[in-house]
Amino acid sequence: MPRKAPLGLWPLRAKAAIFDFDGTLASTAHLWHEVDAAFLGKRGLPLTKEYPERLAALGFAEGARYTIEQFGLNETVEQICDEWNRMGAQLYRDSVRLRPGAQEYILALRSVGIPCALATTNDTGVLNSMRHIDVDGLFDVRVHGAEVSRGKDHPDIYLEAARRLSVNPQDCIVFEDIVPALKSAKLAGMVACGVHANDPTQDVQTAQSVADLWLDDWRDLQLPTTSDVSGALSPA
Repeated sequence: MPRKAPLGLWPLRAKAAIFDFDGTLASTAHLWHEVDAAFLGKRGLPLTKEYPERLAALGFAEGARYTIEQFGLNETVEQICDEWNRMGAQLYRDSVRLRPGAQEYILALRSVGIPCALATTNDTGVLNSMRHIDVDGLFDVRVHGAEVSRGKDHPDIYLEAARRLSVNPQDCIVFEDIVPALKSAKLAGMVACGVHANDPTQDVQTAQSVADLWLDDWRDLQLPTTSDVSGALSPA
């Protein structure tokens, strides 16, 4: 039996939509696992289950500070961020695609006048390296973790996205895959839609209990035909 998308996602009841990238729109957990394993392995450190879970809600700078404190590294935040950026950009450049149905949904929202923002802790340079996804063409605005003072365990990034969209927070919906981010979106007064990620480390049960809405697959959304715009913003 096919799954059903929750009511309220199409037509969207909110006035603006804010999207996470990693896990929510693109399956990238395996890439960051590769980065984490290589980064820690180079320093003779083990990759624990808790480490990537902790980093998921933090921006690059906060994640670097956490890493330095956790392992007692004699390195600067800038050095670690630069290394992560280089490694991430190299992996993202050719391999990352949007999850099936995600681009169609964003284009459908924008086609009916609903602005869309990207809110990600990922680095600008990493996402700009992608050859198959035009982030600036797909979203009205984008906010990166480095542009706000705290990670996604606080609502700062979502509030900034709403501000840039000129929409009140209570009129926004946030699509996220991790529990701290869903909690922060709700703390900001926004509707929190949890998205089932292709990530074995995702705490699905807790995310479902926290989220206001839940989406298993972007393809579950029954959208109008968008053939006139679908794919127009994705480079070959």
